[in-house]
Amino acid sequence: MFALFLWTLVVVTCLRQVNGHDGMDFSVLPSLSRPANSSHVFYSVMFDAGSTGTRVHIYTFTHTHPDEMPVLEKEAFDSVKPGLSAYADTPEIAGETLRELLRVAVRAVPPDDRKRTPVILRATAGFRLLPPSKAQALLQQVRDVFAESPFHAPADSVGIMDGTNEGVLAWVTVNFLTGQLQSNTQTTAGILDLGGGSTQITFLVKSTKALESTDPDDITRFHMFNSTYQLYTHSYLGNGIKAARLSALSSEGLERNVFRSSCLPLKSTEEFSFGGFTYHVSGITEDEVKGGVVKIRDFKRRAKELCSGPSELNHVNAFLCMDLTYITCLLVDGFGFKDSTVLKLTRKVNDVETSWALGAAIDHFYKFKIH
Repeated sequence: MFALFLWTLVVVTCLRQVNGHDGMDFSVLPSLSRPANSSHVFYSVMFDAGSTGTRVHIYTFTHTHPDEMPVLEKEAFDSVKPGLSAYADTPEIAGETLRELLRVAVRAVPPDDRKRTPVILRATAGFRLLPPSKAQALLQQVRDVFAESPFHAPADSVGIMDGTNEGVLAWVTVNFLTGQLQSNTQTTAGILDLGGGSTQITFLVKSTKALESTDPDDITRFHMFNSTYQLYTHSYLGNGIKAARLSALSSEGLERNVFRSSCLPLKSTEEFSFGGFTYHVSGITEDEVKGGVVKIRDFKRRAKELCSGPSELNHVNAFLCMDLTYITCLLVDGFGFKDSTVLKLTRKVNDVETSWALGAAIDHFYKFKIH
């Protein structure tokens, strides 16, 4: 998700895929050998336990041949705030949040298919920032709730996703939805994913020279749909948009989780939760937007406009000046993009959320063997 707009940045570049053969284990794909029904329809329920909220994605797939990609027929989606990590001291409340979203999933999956439909939860940076004991208590609460559900909970149904997998699976989602994973396709999209607690950059490495000059820890290989991919992916924990806010604001003093900063407009107070704490701040809301194409210089220009003086928009979102300044610095000074670089901002592709969750759902059935 991108910044305050919950967008994913998609950097479309001419990158070549590496052809090869994978070792997919189709015995783990019940939709093919034991389809959910005679139409080869199968379902997946995927929970994204992010730092800013919990989201449930219910995917409906169809499949006709083991050597072909599945077709995503539709996605049902719902979300609640704050994220599960906000209940680090009261995990039982986190369980109620999950039950609310599970009811959405139950309505979306036909009764005869629920027992064979996997239900999975992956927690991201918000959990990685929690003390291990508190994170595990929350995860156990999730396991207990899943055990009560009518869905199939695999042995590895609940866990904390590392930054590498988060970047890779978000890359899979975007390129699957945009049709870039077809065997005859020579271009892919690179992604920048700016969440609440971390940010990821992921793209296909297209030259041997670039591969040799890159830290091996940042290169991930996996097999998918009869092709082998080598991706550069790096996750920066603590560099998400809300973690960045806390870092900037705490430098000016933080007392009882109440911010008083020259970076925020006056005369309004709201709350936001992150990392198991609730913070009182000035004016914070999130707008629904459709995305668009922008250049890096557009972020820089807009940041200067909003930070130069009073603005009506600052009363809509108190963090606009701070967030856009951080995003500009991240893109230019952190990732090294030029002012002329064109980025596409999108929350959905073909009416499907551009979350890593779709990639994770496909990975569950096809076993990409990410390493």
